[in-house]
Amino acid sequence: MTSAPQTPGHSSALPRLEGRTVVVSGASSGIGAAAARRFAAAGATVVPLGRDPERTRALAAELGVEPVLADFARFADVRRAAAEVLERCHRIDVLANNAGGTFPERVVTEDGHEKTFQVNHLSTFLLTALLRERVEATPGARVITTSSRASSFGRVDLGDLDSAVGRYRGFRVYGTTKLMNVLFTRELSRRLQGTATASCFHPGVVGTAFGADTPVVRVLYRPPLSRLLTITSEEGAAPLLALATRPDPETVDGAYLDRFTIGRTSRQADDVELARGLWERSAAAVGVPA
Repeated sequence: MTSAPQTPGHSSALPRLEGRTVVVSGASSGIGAAAARRFAAAGATVVPLGRDPERTRALAAELGVEPVLADFARFADVRRAAAEVLERCHRIDVLANNAGGTFPERVVTEDGHEKTFQVNHLSTFLLTALLRERVEATPGARVITTSSRASSFGRVDLGDLDSAVGRYRGFRVYGTTKLMNVLFTRELSRRLQGTATASCFHPGVVGTAFGADTPVVRVLYRPPLSRLLTITSEEGAAPLLALATRPDPETVDGAYLDRFTIGRTSRQADDVELARGLWERSAAAVGVPA
């Protein structure tokens, strides 16, 4: 991973993106929807991928495109969505892995995994794996994953990725999955070997319905704290837009950014063997080659 400038320039104005294709997961609302609108306004062909049928279809209609529906709590949905994207898109210039969630209680999905782990990491891993060949075939392509500053208090245990041991703490598990996003980004960057770049970022504390069922998040997002501590979805999407259009993506290849600058996260994020081990176990869990 190369070092990025600590104060990279960014602007609210995007360059024209005609001829570019951008796939945005988590596009039903929030950061994903805000980013999709900005990409489309700049001329890109946008593929909005979301869980909520009504909201994803409404956004797609607004943009004049077809939606792709997928619940990341189901691997079958992710596989079907990837097949739709590949059928529709002959190139993928930006894969924006933005889908995610946090849940207050431990729930096991139909695929046999703890839900936060599957939604925030495994399904993103699977979608990227299924689209990777198309991404690598597109000159200058970028994979950008929405992580979080919460990654700093996460702890990845390769022997307990599904959080089955001990007391379940929803927000701690969320932080761990966001740390997995960082590890995934760094290992993906290593494996891409310059054919494309991979970066991840903390968007800021965005005032949306995200995590509304989790007590800690519910307190932060309730007035008056929400007015003091949160930003808009459009502001939260700004780092994604900046990463997708910066002229020097190689300087942030494998990097974690706290909004627009290189961020600090867990020490585990620098563990190369941990990143490799997480990759191998994730590939086995979703049924793709490591």
